[in-house]
Amino acid sequence: MLKFTNIIFTCIGAIIHICLLTNDAIGQVDTLKTNINAITSTDSTQTDSAKKNSNKNAINDKIVATAEDSTFYDAKNNIIYLYGKAKVVYGEREVDAGFIKLDQKNNTIFAKGTIDSVGKFSGLPIFKDPSQGTLTADSVFFNFKTSKGKIYQVYTEQDGGFITGGRIKKQQNDEVHMKRVTYSTCNLPDPHQHFGIIITKGIATEKTIVTGPAYLVIEDVPLPFVLPFGFFPKPNKRVSGVLLPNVGEDARLGFFLKDFGYYVGLNDYWDLTLRGGVYSKGSYETNATSNYTKRYKYNGNLFFSFFSTKSGVEGTPEYENPSKNFNIRWSHTQNPNARPGTNFSASVNAGSSSYFRQSGVQDFAQIAQNTLNSSISYSKTWANSPFNLSTSLSHSQDLTTKQIRLGLPTLNFSMSTINPFDKKDRIGEQKWYQRIAVGYNLNFDNQLETTDSLLFTKEALRKVRTGIQHSIPVSLSSQIFKYFQFSQNVSYNERWYLQTIRKNYILAPTANGTKDSLAIDTIQGFRRASEYSVGTQISTKIYGMVNFKKGKVAAIRHVMTPNVGIAYRPDFGQDKYGYYQDVRSNQAGDVQRYSIFENSIYGGPGLGRQAAMTFGLENNIEMKVRNSKDTTNGGVKKIPILQGLNINGNYNFLADSFKLSTLSFSGRTFFTEKLGISFTGVLDPYVYETEEFNGVLRGRRLDRYTWQEGSLPRLQNFSFSFDYSLNSSTLGKNNKTNNPPNQNSDLFNRVSPQQAAQLQQISRNANAFVDFNIPWNLSFFYNFNYINTGFDKDVVQTLNANGDFNLTPKWKVQFSSGYDFNSNAISPTSFAIYRDLHCWDLSINWSPFGIYKFYSVNLRVKASILQDLKLSKRTTNAIQRF
Repeated sequence: MLKFTNIIFTCIGAIIHICLLTNDAIGQVDTLKTNINAITSTDSTQTDSAKKNSNKNAINDKIVATAEDSTFYDAKNNIIYLYGKAKVVYGEREVDAGFIKLDQKNNTIFAKGTIDSVGKFSGLPIFKDPSQGTLTADSVFFNFKTSKGKIYQVYTEQDGGFITGGRIKKQQNDEVHMKRVTYSTCNLPDPHQHFGIIITKGIATEKTIVTGPAYLVIEDVPLPFVLPFGFFPKPNKRVSGVLLPNVGEDARLGFFLKDFGYYVGLNDYWDLTLRGGVYSKGSYETNATSNYTKRYKYNGNLFFSFFSTKSGVEGTPEYENPSKNFNIRWSHTQNPNARPGTNFSASVNAGSSSYFRQSGVQDFAQIAQNTLNSSISYSKTWANSPFNLSTSLSHSQDLTTKQIRLGLPTLNFSMSTINPFDKKDRIGEQKWYQRIAVGYNLNFDNQLETTDSLLFTKEALRKVRTGIQHSIPVSLSSQIFKYFQFSQNVSYNERWYLQTIRKNYILAPTANGTKDSLAIDTIQGFRRASEYSVGTQISTKIYGMVNFKKGKVAAIRHVMTPNVGIAYRPDFGQDKYGYYQDVRSNQAGDVQRYSIFENSIYGGPGLGRQAAMTFGLENNIEMKVRNSKDTTNGGVKKIPILQGLNINGNYNFLADSFKLSTLSFSGRTFFTEKLGISFTGVLDPYVYETEEFNGVLRGRRLDRYTWQEGSLPRLQNFSFSFDYSLNSSTLGKNNKTNNPPNQNSDLFNRVSPQQAAQLQQISRNANAFVDFNIPWNLSFFYNFNYINTGFDKDVVQTLNANGDFNLTPKWKVQFSSGYDFNSNAISPTSFAIYRDLHCWDLSINWSPFGIYKFYSVNLRVKASILQDLKLSKRTTNAIQRF
């Protein structure tokens, strides 16, 4: 409180000094605009009395005072009047008011607003100080000799809160007395209409604020929450304090008291939140969250949680041996302009496989997820160079099987394609050899695959796989016969490993005797494996057009892009290479051939010769529609019918059987900007017959084409999906929307470091916020999957829908649901009601049916940056199950 009063009295002191120094020079004046300039430093002719009356904060800067309307001096009473947009600028400080009155006889100054010609009150006193901020009031009265003064109906921001209204009195000892002042997080002129604390009386000093009775007001209604008195310290840094808990009940864990803890404001760029929770059935949790940011450099957050879960009935093993789970999350983003050419980022989500299902987490998306993924990466590019370097640590975790795969680390060094025989100062067209392009790619990888229970054991470390792969592609492309693109390529790959395998045949004992088995030994030692392949490909484009002279359809165009290629690879399974070995597989003496690089990171060279013809066909169909209202593009509009209808396959001339591969196809189209359809599928050209063996139906693929038996290729699998979204903007309404700002936007440069971190969070996770600027929004997603194994068919199809709509500009209803056609059941469904209280959020969440039934009511302070964007944060905290 003392901070903003100092702004007032420092600026008022500037006014006093300018008036004192110009007293003799100013007569009775009436002009359209008056400028008063003075230098506050005095010469040797100044009297001692003048020195005694000088303010302790002597003015040493030039003063510029202006009044747009007039300046009047009352010589009899020694009073100066400034009318109409009066302004005094002293150094970097500035005071503006509609009217300023200086009474030199009584050593007082009075500033207030004025009523204009239309009866509107304007010209309120405004005080500006770069180091202190801005303060506005209805009127100010100040004695510059005693430093005592009064402020009426103040409005100012202090450390993220807003102080408005009431009466403030400054005493000579720098104490500030206040009465009927409202403190709120709301930045509106009347915050009590939303949420505020009315301080009936209070005293503020440089370090503390002591108040009398204070009570809470929401929507201008006083609530029965009264503080008889309050004592608040005023540190010069971010405030630390206790976090109040949430109280509720969980059907599985019992009554709870959670989210209590302590917030530590370490500095303006780093904070720490410690929380905990206890449950009546014996479970407990602890977590820590830290946010950090450095403007124009980077920002991120860290989260760690530990949960001890007791389930079942007291005395049972499940209760006496609680499960202990943890979760770690880290997000780090670097500003692209911080260090051009380099980038460091992190997205970590790791922990116990049972954490989300056994802890108190109630977020549907987190509970339903089956995998956790993490990546910490660094990349470097060199300007004016084809070389790039990147390295990363990665993590992938299957929550169902509890399998974990780690990349410790991976490294990639690559060279973009260059033309080594071309000249920079070449004149004329390229010669054929100048079109030769060469690239290079180096991959280094360390991988560990194990279960979460064995992750930190010596046994797991012995399973680390290491490999290095070099790839050198060489290509030459040219155009022949004007319409054909012809390319040739040679590819060389070499892999380095530190271990290989060796298989030995053994008879493994069983309960009924013995069985054939293979023992696999790991052989340590460096081994290299190389392979190469050559190929050529030719492609062209075929255009077809049908024009219509009448009707809405002007034309239909079909573009086909066929391609045919030949690829050859020698048989690297020959003994001279040493990449493959033979092993006995059964007592009959049958021999099996295997690769010594089996299960290696990059695998080994291929077995058997390959001389394959590859083929493919891409189709694009679009329609031109006449539109008399649109004069652009000749009055026609292009509408895509099919985009990328592709068919691909290959035929291996040297294969012993099944020379023709399966045929894959895919396609997509967008009928509108909001309606998209995509599909993929696989056709099997071979006959598939079923047979019964020991009462079990099984299938067998025959080396015979389906058309030889008068049938079409079998549809092996097919998937189809479409999504459609619709909102008020797509129907032509001119609604303003607030797109989440990116890190390079100008808004990031005009906010505090804390607000910049909030903006970055909004940008990363826009779906977590409710936008009241969009009146309504609706989206659907349909997915269809068909699988035909030859003797069994399966169909899976689901429909999901979500949306929201505004009941009023301040009330929004949101829903999310779906339908599973296989189980004929409704998917987990939730409803939410949001109320925008400007500086506060009210949300009611409800899930009436499904596995996780819950309801919650949440009222919380909204971050100031969300007020400006008119966004509300969705929440799933403090959920109570039925």
